[in-house]
Amino acid sequence: MADLSTNCMGLKLKNPIIVGASNLVKEQDIIKKLEEAGAAAIVYKTLFEEQIELERLQLSEELNQYNERHAEMISLFPDIEHAGPTEHLQNLRKTVDNVHIPVIASLNCVFEDTWVDYAKAIEQTGVNALELNFYNIPGDFKKEAKAIINEQLDVINHVKKNVRIPVSVKLSPFYTNVLNVIQMMYYEGVDGFVLFNRLFQPDIDIEKEVHQYPYNLSNEEDNRLPLRYAGLLYGEIRGSICTNTGILTGRDVIKMLLAGSDCVQVVSTIYKNGPEQITKMLTETAQWMDNRNYGTIDAFRGKLSKKELKDPFAYKRAQYVDILMKSEEIFKKYPIR
Repeated sequence: MADLSTNCMGLKLKNPIIVGASNLVKEQDIIKKLEEAGAAAIVYKTLFEEQIELERLQLSEELNQYNERHAEMISLFPDIEHAGPTEHLQNLRKTVDNVHIPVIASLNCVFEDTWVDYAKAIEQTGVNALELNFYNIPGDFKKEAKAIINEQLDVINHVKKNVRIPVSVKLSPFYTNVLNVIQMMYYEGVDGFVLFNRLFQPDIDIEKEVHQYPYNLSNEEDNRLPLRYAGLLYGEIRGSICTNTGILTGRDVIKMLLAGSDCVQVVSTIYKNGPEQITKMLTETAQWMDNRNYGTIDAFRGKLSKKELKDPFAYKRAQYVDILMKSEEIFKKYPIR
């Protein structure tokens, strides 16, 4: 029987499937179902500083909207302060207490001091690791790319100095040189990298001429970008590699492991197929390993990475050029009549 155990950021996992951060893990009954289905770890829903600040502002507006309606009444309600991240931290602690698998917290902040303050508070809940969610959409034309990267490096440096648990970074692919950024972050002490953050993208309803905000679930084709970078990173850094996006079946898990991933994160496939999909993915992975006499994941992990391939062009631009030169192949598959 295949041994599916793996290691991520020093955490020993019973298999490579981690449930990524989402609203799925807000409910304790769903979390238990995910654990029972075989999830090796859970990334709890991201704590967004912006959301906390927005809720604090909304509470203040609701409490003060009827103030000073006449001279004798200055305030209608007593002074009440927003609880900040307290509820999130309580639910996070409850999750840690209720499951028997590692729990990873996820954090996204705006200010450097807040990153550190929240990271320290999160560590006190008993989580096994912390994922820094660098969800960044530039909106300032004057801000240079280097400034954004340096801010993120500073955040990593300060967080690592203030917590003892392993720290991973969930990145977007939108850097000029992702490999260089990852290397710099590794030198700052990052223990693992999640490839990649699936950024929210707005849409437009052309009939109503308004913005709409559809669910942003991934498709199978979306896994090619993280697969490429897993293949490029394998054997080049010591930090753990976790791929995310478009991993829907056991076959997708196997692809990522062959490229060089230590583990994967899944969300969309659970929304589409339910928690039991995790069991199916694990069964498919184990059967594939048994059929090829792979006793452990390490026996084939990274087998098709750039480092292990004899073909020097498999992960490079020449691969793209070669596809263009064989354009007749696509007409054989999709003939135009």
